[in-house]
Amino acid sequence: MDPFCSADDLAIADAIERFAAERIAPRAHAIDAGALFAGEHVPALAEIGLMGMNLPEQWGGAGVSAVGLYLAVEALAGACASTTSMLTAHFLATDSILIGGDDGQRARWLPEAAAGTALGAFALTEPRAGSNPADMRTRATREGENYRLDGTKHFISNAAHARFLVVFALTDPGAGARGISAFVVDRDTPGLSVSSPEPTMGLRGGHVFEVTFDGCLVPAERRLGEEGTGFRTAMKVLDNGRVEVAATSTGIAAAALKAAREWVQQREVDGAPIARFQGLQWMLADMATELDAARLLGLRAAHLRARHGRFSQEAAMAKLFAAEVAGRITDAALQIHGGYGYSRDLPLERLVRDARIMRIYEGSSEIQRNIIARTLLK
Repeated sequence: MDPFCSADDLAIADAIERFAAERIAPRAHAIDAGALFAGEHVPALAEIGLMGMNLPEQWGGAGVSAVGLYLAVEALAGACASTTSMLTAHFLATDSILIGGDDGQRARWLPEAAAGTALGAFALTEPRAGSNPADMRTRATREGENYRLDGTKHFISNAAHARFLVVFALTDPGAGARGISAFVVDRDTPGLSVSSPEPTMGLRGGHVFEVTFDGCLVPAERRLGEEGTGFRTAMKVLDNGRVEVAATSTGIAAAALKAAREWVQQREVDGAPIARFQGLQWMLADMATELDAARLLGLRAAHLRARHGRFSQEAAMAKLFAAEVAGRITDAALQIHGGYGYSRDLPLERLVRDARIMRIYEGSSEIQRNIIARTLLK
């Protein structure tokens, strides 16, 4: 980690790891088993500065580096990935305002978001426009000093619990991606309705919803930037989000590797720990090597994010590799545990389920490969 991490970054990681072990991990099983919303942790996360860790101090944030943020997300994910999912969805919303908004909008929303008193949601995905956001159908029609929102968003994290949603909609349907604009919409706006939580395989405490807009009137002053700039804002936000998915993936994978390492040292066959078997030693060696490689890709992307330049390819590489590594490591760790790993008495099966979505959201593995290839072939 040394090439990318400062002493401050490592201190942040250590503090968050201790906090997560004491305050977050003890509730992870109950949250998953009962599909309880991980938002119960918001006050504690705000107390330690995590709710605004992606924001500069000017807007109420913690002012940490992008590398420190990566390490914090990773540490939290190792304790409870559902909590990390809720938090990073909040980051997507606040990043949208930070990147696409003006100072008045930042001052209105970001300090409360950082304080944990206003949870955010990021409403981009639609039933027919998941991997291709430019194919969205939600419309924002100008009516005097307001926009009328009509359409449906799907798989929107935090939506029912959020104070505000950042919503992406077409203001010029004939312009494709250049016709998309972004708006900050109050959760209690008339005409906005939210479904019950979607039943999901993993991240059961990171609730996702379908959101419907039926003639919602949103003041024009809630538009982020000029008309037609929403898609550009969303793509910049998703670059950040992909680094955070990479961090979540390495956090889950690290927890699985730790569990496997402890298991082989404790589990005995014929009176001796199974750690003596070379086959298991090689499995652990491969898991540790892949985890380090994934983490280094993630830290490189975070380092480039901190420099405020383009890092789309590096973010895609980090997200792609870390998500797939998390799948392999959690599966191998469960295999090492045998039948005990398949039982809900141990966290391995939860880690496997939580890791699976990493290859899908914030752009599937296939989309990341498209991004990487497109950059290579320019």
